[in-house]
Amino acid sequence: MKVLMVCLGNICRSPLAEGILKHKAEQLGLDWQVDSAGTGGWHAGQQPDSRSIDIARIRGLDITGQCARKFRSTDIDDFDLIYCMDSSNYSDVLAFCHTEQERAKVHLIMNEVYPGRNQNVPDPYTGGPDGFAHVYNMLDEACQAIIEKYK
Repeated sequence: MKVLMVCLGNICRSPLAEGILKHKAEQLGLDWQVDSAGTGGWHAGQQPDSRSIDIARIRGLDITGQCARKFRSTDIDDFDLIYCMDSSNYSDVLAFCHTEQERAKVHLIMNEVYPGRNQNVPDPYTGGPDGFAHVYNMLDEACQAIIEKYK
């Protein structure tokens, strides 16, 4: 299974989601490929935000090897599932889709925990001192739901 996590800049939310899901899949011996991308490309080539790195490290994950990249139209074909962090990212990714089959790959990540609620994962970049911990907890719950659903 190939899973792509998508947020705006690919330095906060989607790198955390990538790291969390990758870790959970590895713990279970699942043959999953997990990656992340941003709908905007201004951080391409950069490591995740230091606060994402810090909260991941506190929770036992190392995401320092990740490198931000911009979402590509070929990602629609290359991945089985594409999880977006918020409705804006979701709309941006859907704009690359041409068929119903392609659109069926694209989901809001929190719908795995709260189906149909279309809850956004807030951007922790401006979320204050606890923003990154809150986002980590949300993504950990969503990634666990993904594991349970597809393992």
